[in-house]
Amino acid sequence: MSTHFDLIAIGAGSGGLSVVERAASYGANCAVIESGELGGTCVNVGCVPKKVMWYGASVAHSLRDAVDYGFDIEQKGFNWEKLVMKRDNMIGGINDWYYDFLAQSGVELIEGSAQFIDDKTITVDGENYTADQIVISTGGRPIVDKSITGHELGITSDGFFEDLDEECPAKVVVIGGGYIALELAGMLQALGSQVQVMHQGFPVLLGFDDMLRDLLRKEMQQEGIIFDDNNKLSKIEKQGDGKLSIYLDNGDVLKNIDQLLWAIGRKPNTDNIGLDKTSIELGRGGTVPVDKYQETVAKNIYAIGDITGQAQLTPIAIAAGRRMADRLYGGMKGRKMDYSLIPTVIFTHPPMATVGLTEQKAAAEYGVDQVKVYKTEFTPMYYSLVRHKVKTAMKMVVVGEQEKVVGVHMMGLGVDEMLQGFAVAIRMGANKRDFDDTVAIHPSSAEELVTMR
Repeated sequence: MSTHFDLIAIGAGSGGLSVVERAASYGANCAVIESGELGGTCVNVGCVPKKVMWYGASVAHSLRDAVDYGFDIEQKGFNWEKLVMKRDNMIGGINDWYYDFLAQSGVELIEGSAQFIDDKTITVDGENYTADQIVISTGGRPIVDKSITGHELGITSDGFFEDLDEECPAKVVVIGGGYIALELAGMLQALGSQVQVMHQGFPVLLGFDDMLRDLLRKEMQQEGIIFDDNNKLSKIEKQGDGKLSIYLDNGDVLKNIDQLLWAIGRKPNTDNIGLDKTSIELGRGGTVPVDKYQETVAKNIYAIGDITGQAQLTPIAIAAGRRMADRLYGGMKGRKMDYSLIPTVIFTHPPMATVGLTEQKAAAEYGVDQVKVYKTEFTPMYYSLVRHKVKTAMKMVVVGEQEKVVGVHMMGLGVDEMLQGFAVAIRMGANKRDFDDTVAIHPSSAEELVTMR
């Protein structure tokens, strides 16, 4: 095995794998270092298994609606263990595929934990490696509030996919109010749990459009999810029967809880790779500061993905890694990641999809008098025949006399799939008139975005 490379990536998650594969395609001699499963958070305990469980929860809703569409269905239960087994088998197949992917790409896999010795040297299990360019792509991990007595009795989002393999817990308390918390809450509720969400003094989904946040909350409450924005966790104890008692600061006690799930945020994996031996100084929260080209203060060390403190999304890490390789090895001078107009989907039930500025952020950036909002709220045709109805809401934010579209925010059935094409149009600078002049696809929910008045 060579010990010197053109490029080494620390971390074989989405970002690290993308940069070495693209660089290798240009002829660079590359290696990637990983101490865990290939694919990182997204493949193993994030996006991919989450989407499988989201589909399972969606099937549960469809079965509920089937009767209203005339189907005589007898439901004999739900096998959580079977769904988890099939999910894990699929993930295992992806893990195995990555080994072939790296070999076929000509990328060396170094298995073990990486530690910097200096700006150009990394050690793994006593072996030193050097590279002209080093990319830190170590990702992040869930946060647990260790100030709470009994905090270890809960699990994180990682534990949701690693530990809940035998049965769906009957009663669950989710601590947190971000998109991970609400995604997991929706899945669990649909698959049989009774879920309570505690955001401990904050409203849910801070930073997202107000109209959609409020409506999503109503829809999730309609599904039976309980929200508590105000009370804070005080203590967690295990009962004699193995269940949990959760003590709140107002004196209330939630008893007979089967699972507590921490979803209060994530922290970058930068505290255990020897960055103190380099010229890099960590930023707020342990992030690695970078410029627009993902460069750190050490000119040969780059950082991509969650550790940079920028948008924490798998496609962002992938895009940043590929663009970096294009620039460094593909002759594409100036090629870099643009962090504006990033389309995002929150896989709640119903899903939310958003791109660009919210109404509030547009007003702050352009001035209130320059901003106009078009919005609609309706019940999709699918729900016209069923008893359990779910709203769809859409908002378009435009600015200036030409009404340039700077934001689109949606919630409801199918919005997760319809946003991608609209995001392309917005990125190309579409105005409201461009939307108006596009022929509607009827009958569909998506047509509402080109018929707004």
